[in-house]
Amino acid sequence: MLSGPLVWLVVVYLGSLALLVVSAFFRLDEFTGKSTSERTTANLREAFTTPEYRTLVLRSIGIAASATIVCVAVAVPVAFYVSRLAKSWAKRGLIVALTIPLWAGYLVKAYALRAIFEPGSGSDGGGFLHSTIGWSPGFGYTATIVTLAYLWFPYMLLPIYTGFERLPDSLLDASSDLGAGSLRTFRSVVFPLLVPSIAAGSIFTFSLSLGDYITVKIVGGTTQMIGNIIERTLLAPNQPLAAAFTLWPILIMVAYLFAMGRLGAFRNL
Repeated sequence: MLSGPLVWLVVVYLGSLALLVVSAFFRLDEFTGKSTSERTTANLREAFTTPEYRTLVLRSIGIAASATIVCVAVAVPVAFYVSRLAKSWAKRGLIVALTIPLWAGYLVKAYALRAIFEPGSGSDGGGFLHSTIGWSPGFGYTATIVTLAYLWFPYMLLPIYTGFERLPDSLLDASSDLGAGSLRTFRSVVFPLLVPSIAAGSIFTFSLSLGDYITVKIVGGTTQMIGNIIERTLLAPNQPLAAAFTLWPILIMVAYLFAMGRLGAFRNL
């Protein structure tokens, strides 16, 4: 039963990924704008040794990590309330309500956040924040991080909620019987057991944020991420150099998946 999906994964996904990596070693004909059969490592050298590109990669990692941290900070208390404090009859409705953003289109949600962060200028009233409280961070890093966190928040919430649901009540009772307060119980008992769930959710939020380039174009202003460089290089067109740039997110995600796997993330996906 698994043979079909496995063949599809190997041939279509891994095969196309292998072709993408191989295409990074071809030289671009400057006159025709097409790849030639000549092999070269110039594309890799440009993508990995140019200081501006390395700075852009670090910025992309920082934005993706910040969006993931925001998701964790919001998802942990929300998931705790839904799983431990909410009435049993209300849990299903709350989960549905919290995952409703997944029902809306990507662009609809991104442009909705753009309407919130729109800065005011002159007679223009600006977006929701500027028209209601007279201030808005405008378009940039803050708007990008908040928008990415909003887009991918359900992917963090569901694994953490599942982690809370799996948490044995006996451990909480034992911690209370031993005299531990709420904060000590969370720090010493709950959080260590939630780490695999947080790691599982972070795989989605971090990877989706790292590879995003449309959100940055909508709310990022002059902010750029690695996806924007790949898109711009493809439109140049320079497919070999774009393929070389894609090796950055591939290598980052391989390292990230390895680190999250050590934390037990794949047992909670």
